[in-house]
Amino acid sequence: MDSILVRGNGPLSGQIPIAGAKNACLTLMPATLLSEEPLTLTNAPRLSDIQTMTELLQSLGAEVSRLQDGKVIAMSSHVLDNNTAHYDIVRKMRASILVLGPLLARTGQAIVSLPGGCAIGARPVDLHLRALEAMGAQLELKEGYVHASAPKGLKGGQVDFAFASVGATENALMAATLAKGTTILKNAAREPEIVDLARCLRAMGAQIEGEGSSSITIQGVDRLYGATHQVVTDRIELGTYMLAPAICGGEVELLGGRIDLLSAFCEKLDTAGINVSESAKGLVVKRKNGEIRAVDVTTEPFPGFPTDLQAQMMALLCTAEGTSVLEEKIFENRFMHAPELMRMGANIEVHGGTATVTGVKKLKGAPVMATDLRASVSLILAGLAAEGETKVARVYHLDRGYEHVVRKLRGVGADIERISAA
Repeated sequence: MDSILVRGNGPLSGQIPIAGAKNACLTLMPATLLSEEPLTLTNAPRLSDIQTMTELLQSLGAEVSRLQDGKVIAMSSHVLDNNTAHYDIVRKMRASILVLGPLLARTGQAIVSLPGGCAIGARPVDLHLRALEAMGAQLELKEGYVHASAPKGLKGGQVDFAFASVGATENALMAATLAKGTTILKNAAREPEIVDLARCLRAMGAQIEGEGSSSITIQGVDRLYGATHQVVTDRIELGTYMLAPAICGGEVELLGGRIDLLSAFCEKLDTAGINVSESAKGLVVKRKNGEIRAVDVTTEPFPGFPTDLQAQMMALLCTAEGTSVLEEKIFENRFMHAPELMRMGANIEVHGGTATVTGVKKLKGAPVMATDLRASVSLILAGLAAEGETKVARVYHLDRGYEHVVRKLRGVGADIERISAA
């Protein structure tokens, strides 16, 4: 397996282009199932998860082409000759469940494997199913597959989410566009990716109001049409690279960055002693007065602090002045990066969903292992500021969510390289 070598070598300077959002693109791609006409996505990220979704859509009969070096995805679902999303593809990525709503709304039936073979009660897949039931879907769980049918079409209804699930909101939103009557989504998630999806669906002819709030109203239409849509900036990649000059010093401009995508995150950076300002092309990030100050962080649904930036923020706080407390309220067991940071000399104590980080003067390079997507990049960030060499193993996680990490960081002066396995 490949690994990444990082050597701390001082301040960074230059520009980093931010890709389109992975989580948005993975939601936008299944929207092609709602229409017989072509849907084209621009500013698409080039990631392994996008390839997995491509394979899933193609297995259902959709035509999917990658153009302009993968930055444009052209799709057409004028012929859907299969209504089963098989486990061998779905198991690779939880976002695969997002074909359920569109497929059911368009064809009246869908058979979709539970992602990763997970049990419904242990994961919020049940929220997706309850939302579809509220629209009149008939559901049956057999041998790890959801069998959904609506032979006379879905009907508008009120969906009350037990909590603001992003995926369930997206699935219900897509399904409701073709349902007969009005659907109201209560306690809907508010993430920018959902706003982006609503804008795309509206361009296809959907009637949607309230995206970005906790109540979304959808008036069903008879059909949707083709459209071209630009994928929103990836706020998690943006936040990750904003932390590079924060950790190393220097000044970096993030091309395509917007403060409104990460307002709570930017507030925490300000408290920690990091200056974030808008430029004509994006955001400029640099330290204010040299040292990083401790700051407490609690992950929350949007517009709160993103759980997907918690690991990277912990890397920053490892060398801050004082003690920081990070509380993870979105996902359980999401501090697996802490022991690896401790191998680099970090002072971290984890108790359940809370991590206490006491800053040290300097981290030391060490061999470490990535445990998941965000943990892998947090170790790279830590290595940028550590003394000596850090070798990050199992970096295949990175390819799911970050394109050209080495190229982008080298472009601002980082000493980093990818080592291919023999």
